[in-house]
Amino acid sequence: MRATIIAKPGDIRVENVSDPSMVQPTDAILRIVATCVCGSDLWDYRGINPVDEPHPIGHEYLGVVEEVGDEVANIKPGQYVIGSFFASDNTCPNCRAGYHTSCLHREFVGGAQAERLRVPLADGTLVALPEEPCEEQVASLLACSDVMGTGWYAAVAAEVKPGATVAVVGDGAVGLCGVIAAKKLGAGRIIAMSRHASRQALALEFGATDIVTERGEEGIARIRELTDGVGADSVLECVGTAESMQQALRSTRPGGNVGFVGVPHDVQIDGQELFYSHVALRGGPAPVRAVLPELIDHVLAGRINPGKVFDLTLPLDQAAEAYRAMDERRAIKVLLRP
Repeated sequence: MRATIIAKPGDIRVENVSDPSMVQPTDAILRIVATCVCGSDLWDYRGINPVDEPHPIGHEYLGVVEEVGDEVANIKPGQYVIGSFFASDNTCPNCRAGYHTSCLHREFVGGAQAERLRVPLADGTLVALPEEPCEEQVASLLACSDVMGTGWYAAVAAEVKPGATVAVVGDGAVGLCGVIAAKKLGAGRIIAMSRHASRQALALEFGATDIVTERGEEGIARIRELTDGVGADSVLECVGTAESMQQALRSTRPGGNVGFVGVPHDVQIDGQELFYSHVALRGGPAPVRAVLPELIDHVLAGRINPGKVFDLTLPLDQAAEAYRAMDERRAIKVLLRP
């Protein structure tokens, strides 16, 4: 099969590799219908995360089940399925508490930018669609595999409540999906922080009420100005840099909440400043599996359309161009079709 390989930073290749095979009786093998490049993949592409040796890449997927192991009871061949980037059993105490990405038996699901994919713990990881999706639903369903679920978790972690004022730090796919989530959870005002016209337009379409173009201290001051000097009730941190985290924390009112889902890089938090701010902080790898059924229902009913974050679609063979387009900010998010 064809699969996307990151050989070294800046070097993406599509190569012929062996088809995935069953390893455990709880596995499933999928034929990938749609996959994509994630903003977190760019940490490797840019060399910020080390790439010690060539390896398959990608962790977002919508596929059709081709084969299941002997111990898989609920997932059947022929079903269209979506899963999270972490396999989970959906039964351990952490899963039952809603934190599937901390499953006691979790396993990262990588190599999804390919024609086929092995998914461990299939019964706990995969959610089957009621029927084959129509073409218009594919992008939004694929978004549920990560960015929509991650944006949703950011909003839940920030305790977005009806009528709340919410600020979203980050205008990538996760931040834009965070706007969708905040709107769906009833936020009365949503301030999107963005410097890019196309992303600003999409944020407004998704439900943002205000756009802030400033960053750093100027961005914090602007949020304060818009909230009568108080700060936002809930702030979604969707980037993962030291500046974005500081901007999120200092844009939040005393007693407010920050939900952070950007993978932290060189982020340090001043404990004394956090103590005196009365700001609560919660985040981590989004437990997408916990909300997948709900998000799928929203998409199929037409209540949300996160697939609009995909502003470029390419064949799998052009994966290298997909990475370049996102790295150069010519695209928000690129959908790949095998």
